[in-house]
Amino acid sequence: WGATVITNLLSAIPYIGDMLVQWIWGGFSVDKATLTRFFAFHFILPFIISGVSLIHLLFLHETGSNNPMGLNSSPDKIPFHPYFSYKDLLGFLVMLSTLTMLSLLTPNLLGDPENFTPANPLVTPPHIQPEWYFLFAYAILRSIPNKL
Repeated sequence: WGATVITNLLSAIPYIGDMLVQWIWGGFSVDKATLTRFFAFHFILPFIISGVSLIHLLFLHETGSNNPMGLNSSPDKIPFHPYFSYKDLLGFLVMLSTLTMLSLLTPNLLGDPENFTPANPLVTPPHIQPEWYFLFAYAILRSIPNKL
């Protein structure tokens, strides 16, 4: 259902919106072709981002960073390793251990209470909302009027 809602937002584009939605869907509704396309996109996208980041780092390493002010800031530099990398590693380990202990000792604390109600395909829940980490996007979608 989320794919239908998000892709239908493209239908608001004048002249080409409906044609663009049908092209993305691969038909007249969200079907197997749509899910295959979205899966392929979500599988390939991290590799593309990693490749572009690697190319960026290679060019940055070769040419160096540009300073728009034209100032020489070499004496003010502190090496990243060991000063910042150990601090970042410590913070990462504290957060990882906290989340691990929280999920192992109290697994139901992080879940939605609606997950414990028995499933009934004949009754739709009164208010469907996404998980907490998608609430910002849900609020943006709710702020857009129903009929564009």
